Amino acid sequence: TPSMRTPTAMIVGLVLCPCGLLLTLTGTLAPNWRQVSLVPDQPVDVVWDQGIWDICRERQSTHDRLCGQVDELGYFEQVPVRVAQGLMPSSMVLTLVGLVVAALGVRCWQPEPRHVVAGVAGLVLLLSGLVSLVPSSWFTQELWALPAPSGSTLSVGYSLVLSYLGSCLEILGGLALALSFHHCYKER
Repeated sequence: TPSMRTPTAMIVGLVLCPCGLLLTLTGTLAPNWRQVSLVPDQPVDVVWDQGIWDICRERQSTHDRLCGQVDELGYFEQVPVRVAQGLMPSSMVLTLVGLVVAALGVRCWQPEPRHVVAGVAGLVLLLSGLVSLVPSSWFTQELWALPAPSGSTLSVGYSLVLSYLGSCLEILGGLALALSFHHCYKER
């Protein structure tokens, strides 16, 4: 008799991957991959938040925040930023495709999960995690080399951390779903 229980690895994959998608989405959209502070000729409490789409200037004492700042130093022309602009949205599209395939494989109105379909979804989700891990890692590697006003202080922004975490959750969730292939070999 077929058991009606969904395998634990599939549940883990279906929990981790949407969480990863949410984190990479936030990391991609929020303009804070890098923080530039203590900028010369600026008030001491001014911080520039640089994302992959936007640059925001904030006075921390008053919390006045203005986005859409002019990129005077050519930050957006830098290869790691350009790569992130291409790969982060691509990763999210792959994640959505992987989640749709996973939903079809895991249960979808049938007594038994489709292990091969769930395994394929796992590989797609694993790939999507790797696709977003590449720009996050490269940006981190180049963080201090990207153009900034000389004498300013640079630090990692929360968007970059969220992108990293999201990538890792997608990779783990994808691996969990890919374990479904193991079930196919057991049956043979």
